[in-house]
Amino acid sequence: MSNQQNNNKWRHFAYLCFFFCTILTFCISCKRNVVYHHYQHTSIAGWERNDTISYAIPRLKTSGIYSINVGLRVTNDYPFTGLSLVVERKVYPSKDIRVDTLNCMIIDSKGNVEGKGVSYYQYDFPLSTLRLEKGDSLALVVRHAMKREILPGISDVGIMLRTN
Repeated sequence: MSNQQNNNKWRHFAYLCFFFCTILTFCISCKRNVVYHHYQHTSIAGWERNDTISYAIPRLKTSGIYSINVGLRVTNDYPFTGLSLVVERKVYPSKDIRVDTLNCMIIDSKGNVEGKGVSYYQYDFPLSTLRLEKGDSLALVVRHAMKREILPGISDVGIMLRTN
């Protein structure tokens, strides 16, 4: 094997190492800004309108601008193209209360599923951005606002809080 071929192999190896290190750094940095990420299951029989899903986000370690996203895991049993959610959040210790309605598109106008997956779809919907101080904590409550009392096909509802 000539020196030229040996140098090309090492150069190729160095490029691959650089590529994988770059991807790894990117993945780690994306996870770093996630402060809270938690899913809760709904009832197997279906998510009832009066069933609220609660999240308690512990005291924050730093002040800053935070974004809240709502995650959904939906099966093919879900009968509608969209979902309306009511999300109530309370910031402690200020006791600032805000109620948002989030309209989630599950299937587009052409009948295509908007989520990622096969027969079990993952969705991520931005809710809001807010300024929080060090020591603040959040309490969030999520319920559906659909006309139907029991919604089949919604298996999990999640909340993600991340720094911007």
